[in-house]
Amino acid sequence: MAESFGADPDRYDRTRPRYPEALVRRIVAAGTGPDLLDVGCGTGIAARQFRAAGCRVLGVDVDARMAQWARRSGIEAEVAAFEAWDPAGRTFDTVIAGQTWHWVDPVAGASRAAQVLRPGGRLAVFWNAGQPPAGLAAAFSAVYRRVLPDALLYHRAMPGPDGYSTLLARAADGIRRSGAFGEPEQWRFDREQSYTRDEWLDQVPTFGGHSTFPPATLARLLAGLGAAVDAVGGVFPMRYAAVVITAARTDTAKAYSRPGCPE
Repeated sequence: MAESFGADPDRYDRTRPRYPEALVRRIVAAGTGPDLLDVGCGTGIAARQFRAAGCRVLGVDVDARMAQWARRSGIEAEVAAFEAWDPAGRTFDTVIAGQTWHWVDPVAGASRAAQVLRPGGRLAVFWNAGQPPAGLAAAFSAVYRRVLPDALLYHRAMPGPDGYSTLLARAADGIRRSGAFGEPEQWRFDREQSYTRDEWLDQVPTFGGHSTFPPATLARLLAGLGAAVDAVGGVFPMRYAAVVITAARTDTAKAYSRPGCPE
């Protein structure tokens, strides 16, 4: 599923929500310098926001189609799974992952981040947790259960921040188990964004696994979701909480060294 998002990178980049500027500013302020690595950079949504905040950004993504799209906007991007990526001796002040850390092994990923971070450098992984109004959330879930009765993964549509508690705990535990960081902190940034029926349906195919649905199944899903939005007046507010797990690399962690080179 991690490699399904590149099926339509233009739609992904156009429709996916951005991150709060307050989140970007806080991560930049907590960093030790401008050099930033974006893990799972995708089309470069977060990378462009951090570049605009003054960072020098390198992206890495497992999907060559997403990395190619990021390069169109001037983001340098390399193709690899982060756990297997070769930094070739490069080090960074900050490592981020927006909406992607759940695709990375939490301990191996944190250990690799520590290897490429300079002393005191910061790892910050974050997600946009969206939650529509309660009645609409229930209607969305009913549509998924009807169209995809055997796909339990999708039955709780848009669970909001509470639905991300397991991901956050897993990320924090991986950071602790790496033994390379101080105690993880959790930050949260709330905001609201309004969607029309068409705007929402434009984004839905970018959700995890949706690009792999048979066309007829996706069409039934979109029709059902569209009817649910129509039933509340054709527009609705989405509450987003950008949730962050972050920690600073300790001075005792070892920086990355290329094979055969002294540490």
